Formats: sequence, structure tokens, C-alpha cells
Amino acid sequence: MIVFGIDPGVSGAISVFENKKIINFFDMPTQIEGTKNKKRQVNAIQLTYEIKSRIANIEKSAAIVEMVNAMPNQGVTSMFNFGQSYGVIKGIFLALEIPTFFVRPAKWKKYFDLLGTEKDASRVKAIEMFPDLSVQLAKKKDSNKSDAILIGKYFVDHFTEDNFHG
Repeated sequence: MIVFGIDPGVSGAISVFENKKIINFFDMPTQIEGTKNKKRQVNAIQLTYEIKSRIANIEKSAAIVEMVNAMPNQGVTSMFNFGQSYGVIKGIFLALEIPTFFVRPAKWKKYFDLLGTEKDASRVKAIEMFPDLSVQLAKKKDSNKSDAILIGKYFVDHFTEDNFHG
């Protein structure tokens, strides 16, 4: 079974688990939107390719996406862009007919004892759980990859194929 753990957003990441083992993770594929504003957006075509290239059987795959909301003190444009990224990610998995589940940050963070910690704590936790990934998660900027890994791990620890396939 293939499970995609998704930390959504332009600076997010995706983890890939196969048979409950982490096999890959990568930054969210992005592209520059237009020529004037140079803003990044999720590259939907590349993301679709990345997902499709990793699944042999849609019936034996699932996605878990961090369910996020607007945050205090975040600008309207930022939230719109984030919501757009979230919608693209959700739409791709639904269009590919991959069962998609959502988890609130507080739920997966509580499971890993990360509530109330700094952003970098998830990177430390991922390295503790998967020491062979320490070189790939060595930089602070790798915390989004760590979040994606922990989101995927939360799913494989809580769900089985019987939970969602008839």
C-alpha cells in the first residue's frame, strides 16, 4: 500500500510510504506564476506526475493531507494563495480517485508529542524516528519535509486498508 503524507502549501512537502515504511519524500513541486509578480504556485502537472509515477494500483493507495485553516495575522493574499495550493492538492488526489483523508495539525502533533513546540521540533522528531534520514533532514528548512513524513507516519500508524476499502 502506498500512502502520501502531505504538508500542503507552496513551501510544503510530500512523503511516500510503502507498506508502512518511508520510501521517499520531496518538496512540493512549484512554478513561477506569471512574469510580473514572480510568485510561486504549486505545479499541478508536476505534482500529478509525481503521484502517478509512484502508484501501481490506485485501490492500494491513500493520501493524508494536513487540514489547515486561516491563521491570525496572516495577510489576505497569503491566505488566498495558501488556499489555492490546498485546493490544487486536494483536487489532484480526488481526480485521481485516490482515497484522501485530512488531519488537523493538533491531532498529528499531539500523537508525536509536538504540541506547543517550535517548528523545528518536527525535524528533530523525524530524525529520531528515522535516523537514516538525518543527512536529508539536516537543515532547518527541511522542517516541511519532516512534517510530511510525520503526517504520513500518523496515517500508517492509525489506518489499515480495511478502514477505507470495501
